[in-house]
Amino acid sequence: VMANTVGVQVLLEAAKAYRDSGGPFARFLQVSTDEVYGDIAPPHRSVETDAFHTSSPYSASKAGGELLVEAYVRTFNFPCVITRCSNNYGPWHWPEKMIPLFITNLLAGKQVPVYGDGRQMREWIHVADHARGIMLALLKGREGEAYNFGGEVEIDKLSVTEMLIKLAGRDHSAIHHVADRLGHDRRYALNCQKAQRELGWRPARPIADAV
Repeated sequence: VMANTVGVQVLLEAAKAYRDSGGPFARFLQVSTDEVYGDIAPPHRSVETDAFHTSSPYSASKAGGELLVEAYVRTFNFPCVITRCSNNYGPWHWPEKMIPLFITNLLAGKQVPVYGDGRQMREWIHVADHARGIMLALLKGREGEAYNFGGEVEIDKLSVTEMLIKLAGRDHSAIHHVADRLGHDRRYALNCQKAQRELGWRPARPIADAV
């Protein structure tokens, strides 16, 4: 909450003060997450106008930051754009996250912890595709609008785990099922047609090709 909600308010106030003082300020961009949409039943894919249905304190805090951004747009005519992305992967991934953690565990001969049945559906977006989307939203996005950036290919976490196991030369004995996380959504899926239509963005590196 301090980082994702209060922290956003601190940044908004600092940016607004800079703009109001005559500084060369162009736009505030808020990077959010597909988690603000909550658990999505198939076949629906979340669009930017869908209501928020957060399931965890983390996603609620991200939604809180977004609502503050939208409030500054309306109250102060403040130039902002919001992006919402699916799960990232790629170089310099924080080591506690699923893919780098599983890679290091597998290479070290350890087991990997899979939450519940591992059938939580996600879209994985390469960090370079996400960064490109952020830049396009910053330069070309419409004021006060949000844009979805997703990998467009749904794949469950157990399937990702099996791909990593195969690449590491391990077998299924490397999988250790653990209790599911509290508030763990079963499915996220983004409709990215708005980003395609307005920004000319599409993901260039599907996870199946990357691994």
